Parts: sequence; structure tokens; C-alpha cells
Amino acid sequence: MLEADEPAAFEVVEGTGEPPLIVVCDHASNRIPRALASLGLDERQLADHIAWDAGAAAVARRLGARFGASVVLAQYSRLVIDLNRAPGDATVIPRISDGVLIPGNIGLSPEARAARVRTLFEPYHAAIEALIQRRTTPAQSPAFVGVHSFTPRFHRTARSWQIGVLWDRDPRIAVPLLGALRAAGVRVGDNQPYSGKHPADYCIDTHAEPRGIAHVGIEIRQDLIADEAGQAHWAGVLGDALEGILRDPGLYHAPYDPRR
Repeated sequence: MLEADEPAAFEVVEGTGEPPLIVVCDHASNRIPRALASLGLDERQLADHIAWDAGAAAVARRLGARFGASVVLAQYSRLVIDLNRAPGDATVIPRISDGVLIPGNIGLSPEARAARVRTLFEPYHAAIEALIQRRTTPAQSPAFVGVHSFTPRFHRTARSWQIGVLWDRDPRIAVPLLGALRAAGVRVGDNQPYSGKHPADYCIDTHAEPRGIAHVGIEIRQDLIADEAGQAHWAGVLGDALEGILRDPGLYHAPYDPRR
């Protein structure tokens, strides 16, 4: 499906490994493989939030640089295949998104769907798995942060949150992060505007939770990170809030068991 001169399914920006932090951005790009002819969409539609998490990749890169984290970024649009959905989910290759029909996703054969899984989905998640294994030793495990962005209006409803913190059973990063952001005057949503509760947030559910790795999902409102100045500012806000949390060596020790 990808031509020889097109980017791979993912990009990995290697960090120092100290602390052993992994940052992932599932919806970093709005690129469509040339073979799919823009899925029948125009440039305006592909620039919209239905195609990617605008601004999220830049924030993920800045967090990676600040903390020496390794960063994994998807290089194709969520409209081709959504890397934060289970492969069998009905929405993993959406036929409609926020009221927009996706012509190139209608009437796909099982072979065409399998090609997208094989070419984009599996390599991306394999890269994350390999990185976790490289950053895991008998003495420590990495922490895991997913970075997303959300549209300021959805279904004609304004969203007042500036940042959302998504989590389920592991409070080690999420709860102190909520507190630090509130203390900084940020309008922060606790599992808003999206939820980190199972079965949402496939990437974290797949790579972090089963291992007991400390993790959190972060959502940033897209209008706040629409340009470089906003991306730098909000990466700084998040970095300041995460600084003390990530400095705790206990975060990287024995796997967390929520039943304790």
C-alpha cells in the first residue's frame, strides 16, 4: 500500500532513557498513502480534526526533548486506520467521522482492510512494544504517556477544558497531574472530554496497563496548540506539571497492581 518513497508507518525519536519515559502520539499525522487517493476527501477535510490530532505531535516532541523520553509518532491519518482502536472495532476504519462521509473507506474488502492493519497498524504497535522491551530491566519499567488533542467544539457544543487527563485504575501519574494542573490555574477535565476508562484508549490498554506500567493519557484543546507559540507554551505547562511526578524513582519500580 505504501510506495517506496513514502514514510514508514511510524517515526521513533530515541531519548536518553533517563528517566525511562515513553511518549506516544497515535494521531500525529493527517497523511494519506498516495495509493488511497486522499480517501476521496479534499484538503480542507484532511486538515480538520477528523483526520488527526492537530498540534499533538509538536507537543509530544517537546515533552520528549524536555524529559529525554523516546517518542513514537504515527505517520498516517486516523482515517486510514485508527491506531487507538482495536483492530476489530467498527470504527477502526471509519466510514463517517463527525458527519463527514469517507468515500475511500466504504465497501472495503476484507483484503483491503487487512492490508491497512498489516501495513500501518501492526508496525506502529510493534514499534511501541519493542521500545518498551528496550526500556524495561529487572530493576525498572518505563512510564508511558499518550498525547492527543481535541476540537474546541463538538456537535455544536463548546468544550471549556484546556487539558484533559485520561486514566482508569492507575492513579500514579493522573491524580497528581490533575492536582498540579489545577494549581497552575488550568481548566482541566478528569476523564473529559474523553474517557480513559476501559475499553477506551486502546493504546494504553494494550501496552501499559497489562504490564502495570505507570501511565496517563493527555488531551489538549486544539485551538490552544494551533501554532508554534501555543505548542511551546502548553508543552511547558504540561512539562512543569509532570516534572515532580516523573522525578519520583518509585514510579519506575515494581508493576502497579490496582487490587492492592
